[in-house]
Amino acid sequence: MPSTPSALSKYLDRLAPPVGLLLLILSIAIGAGTGFAAVLFIKLIYGIQHLGYEVLPNLLPWLGNFVYFIVPVIGGLLVGPLILFAQEAKGHGVPEVMQALIIRGGRIRARVAAAKIVASALCIGTGGSAGREGPIVQVGSALGSSLGQVLRLSDDRIRNLVGCGAAAGIAATFNAPIAGVVFSIEVLMGNLQVRSFGNVVIAAVSSSIVSRFFLGAQPAFSIPIHSLVSPVSLVFYLLLGLLSALVGIMFIRMLNRAELIFDNWDFPQLYKPAIGAALLGITGMLFMYLPGMSGIFMPYMYGSGFPFIEQVLLENVPFWVLLLLVFLKPLATSLTLGSGNSGGVFAPSLFIGAMLGGCFGIILQRFFPEISGGPGAYALVGMAALFGATARAPLTAMLIVFEMSNDYLMILPLMVAGIAATYFAQWLHPESIYTLKLAKRGIRFFEGRDMDIMQGVTVEEVMRTRLTTIHKDKSVSELMALFQETNLLGFPVVTEGNRLWGIITLQDVHRAQSRDGFNPREMKVADLAIEGPISVFPDEPIFVAIQKMSPRDLARLPVVSRDGSMRLIGSFSRSDILRAYDVGIVRKQRGQLEENQITLRTSSETGFVEIGVTEDNSFCGDQVKDLPLPEHVTLVSIKRGVKMIIPRGRHYIEPGDVLTLFGQLDEIDQFKDSCR
Repeated sequence: MPSTPSALSKYLDRLAPPVGLLLLILSIAIGAGTGFAAVLFIKLIYGIQHLGYEVLPNLLPWLGNFVYFIVPVIGGLLVGPLILFAQEAKGHGVPEVMQALIIRGGRIRARVAAAKIVASALCIGTGGSAGREGPIVQVGSALGSSLGQVLRLSDDRIRNLVGCGAAAGIAATFNAPIAGVVFSIEVLMGNLQVRSFGNVVIAAVSSSIVSRFFLGAQPAFSIPIHSLVSPVSLVFYLLLGLLSALVGIMFIRMLNRAELIFDNWDFPQLYKPAIGAALLGITGMLFMYLPGMSGIFMPYMYGSGFPFIEQVLLENVPFWVLLLLVFLKPLATSLTLGSGNSGGVFAPSLFIGAMLGGCFGIILQRFFPEISGGPGAYALVGMAALFGATARAPLTAMLIVFEMSNDYLMILPLMVAGIAATYFAQWLHPESIYTLKLAKRGIRFFEGRDMDIMQGVTVEEVMRTRLTTIHKDKSVSELMALFQETNLLGFPVVTEGNRLWGIITLQDVHRAQSRDGFNPREMKVADLAIEGPISVFPDEPIFVAIQKMSPRDLARLPVVSRDGSMRLIGSFSRSDILRAYDVGIVRKQRGQLEENQITLRTSSETGFVEIGVTEDNSFCGDQVKDLPLPEHVTLVSIKRGVKMIIPRGRHYIEPGDVLTLFGQLDEIDQFKDSCR
């Protein structure tokens, strides 16, 4: 978020357009911008695929099937630096948007959009097993968030614009505006209010118009119309839904396992995507030696797999290939995304569902040919069922498949299988493929909100940044002098560049003194300190820090940067938990005020107003106690970057702060005018 109001924000403040009109214009802009981004993204993927799997084999024909190894590895090597540039571009994107909605009021860094498009296009274009929807959802959300931040809108409105971007992303990627709207509400927003619903619809429609103009208006799949052959076949679709739940859970756990392995692997993050791509490449090379695979463009589990899905829907694929891909596609996607490559899980879920449904349909056609229907119908329904099982979004699953196939006669089977898969999977495995990633970070996502008061507060907001440290090469005598000087019980031990090396406590010194040969002048701090202590990242929720402290009864945790350098930036202690609780309570109360639309908020005489502080304000640099606030105006909070400060008289007002005032609107206006 900019530290000072932008020129556009100042212009809008003077113009003062109706809020509804402003949000309408922003929704159209977000939708159109996301549509153009989707077109660019899809064209970029096709261009990279053409270079990697057509131009390169023609230039170097001696590569043979080795091209299916070398091209993904090249892609992984190119993705690595982009992930370091923008960590949010790693993985499948949607959980990062959900986390931004919960913890940062919908604020997403603008650089994420550019990094995500390029990284995902390189990954998918070179054969990475991932989908296009996750990146575009994240790009659209970042666009909406950036516009909201530039215009200094409230958290509630920024969240609405993030939802607009997400809906526009799905609409443009799949040519499915209705499903885009439902995805935004069902997966991301949860409790979206009616007044915000129209903006999401407008963004999805404008995005779809742009994508249809450049990519065509035809459905994603050109397939024959299916129908319900017999009411008895609904039982078969129900069984398919239950089976899809089991396979969906297998996919979730496989991806989660791959993420854990790569995240815990002590190996440079820069090269992890290439390692995952290499494992994928080995799988792809072996696949190309199977009977009937010579001459195909690339292994079927590479990329999003949409062209092959259409072949399955047309019933042109043998049973053994479908069955093999039910297991190979989850493996390929797990290797791709688990290692840190960039892409989505929407398309892989649809792919796995089509393979599973095709297998199931072939078996039924063999034993119940008169009442079962064709395998293509089961492949179509399997797509919805498996996505419902992984994402826990049955409405989105039904509508996305309906809009992609334009087959309205299959609505009833889609409903039966999709709902059965969703709720059976929910019963067996509470977390979806999106929320599991958040749960591992200590965030419990429910209906677009965090279920815990303090989980929306990050360590960075309450940590102490003024620390007393000691270098690991200092003598123990210097350490003892520091203990006497500060009266502290422990210090972080650092190396050059203030990088965390260990922890030393007064108890460690006392234990050493009881041993024979204790010589404080000759011994170094490193001889007594505990190397590699448990630490926490600044962007992690308080809940995660508490989880790390409680089992070991730790009094404090060092806070280190997430870039891998282990640079010490702060300390989190038990007393900070109480401060986090205060911040969480304030946020919760503010959220309840907004959601319930209480009379004070909607009154024409009173309300909340946010004021961005610049160096031109007369009170900039003053303490809160010296603010010349009118009688009926109260300072509620101070937002400083990502931190929420509960104002006290001793706090200073700094440039870039955002003050939230509550009171008589005319008195607030007078205060603003007097301080310019």
